[in-house]
Amino acid sequence: MLTRRDMLRATAAGATVLAVPGLVPAADKKGFTLPKLPYGYDALEPVIDTETMTIHHTKHHQAYVDNLNKALGAAPDWLGKPIEEVVANYKKLPEAVQTAVRNNGGGHLNHTWFWNWMAKPGTGGEPKGDLAKALDDSFGGLDGFKKAFTAAATGRFGSGWAWLVVGGKDGKPLAITSSPNQDNPITDGKTAVLGIDVWEHAYYLKYKNARPKYVEAWFGVINWDTVADLYAKAKKG
Repeated sequence: MLTRRDMLRATAAGATVLAVPGLVPAADKKGFTLPKLPYGYDALEPVIDTETMTIHHTKHHQAYVDNLNKALGAAPDWLGKPIEEVVANYKKLPEAVQTAVRNNGGGHLNHTWFWNWMAKPGTGGEPKGDLAKALDDSFGGLDGFKKAFTAAATGRFGSGWAWLVVGGKDGKPLAITSSPNQDNPITDGKTAVLGIDVWEHAYYLKYKNARPKYVEAWFGVINWDTVADLYAKAKKG
């Protein structure tokens, strides 16, 4: 189980944003680094193939880290900040590097979270307790969540992400959103407790253009234990 000490808080748009605990390497003024996966490259088979995981982590994620460090060479003080804070407040950077930091900082943060929102098939638990109740209250249950989440993930035009965030309309505890490219809900002061990468590099080798099949299969590798712990921490603020 996650401890309160594990939770990193960053302020965005006046809100307290809870980052995925213990998942992002500590800030270092020398620059950001590629985090290790919490499992082997073959661990998510057959849902996500070994080759995709290897390329996704060592090539795509590494490129986001490298390009982020390069962009922040123009604002070296930001290299020592938590990546959540960088992404949440990128508009405070010099205008010339804002786009690069938005894209690559978001890429680093999103992927670091993404790896840890997944687990070997059959090991990620299931929604329970307060999280299960929140899914019931917000979507009518797990099936309703899957239907709405699939619609957001498959309906996102081009590249991007679908998210499960804390706080919905009419006082509902959870909501589903999507964002383009590597944008992250933290920029708008929202707390994401789950997200799926729907860039083609996340699934094309195995699923080709069949994004719906990828999304459907992906539900089988969600680390619901982590999601439940994140939701519990978010409720405590």
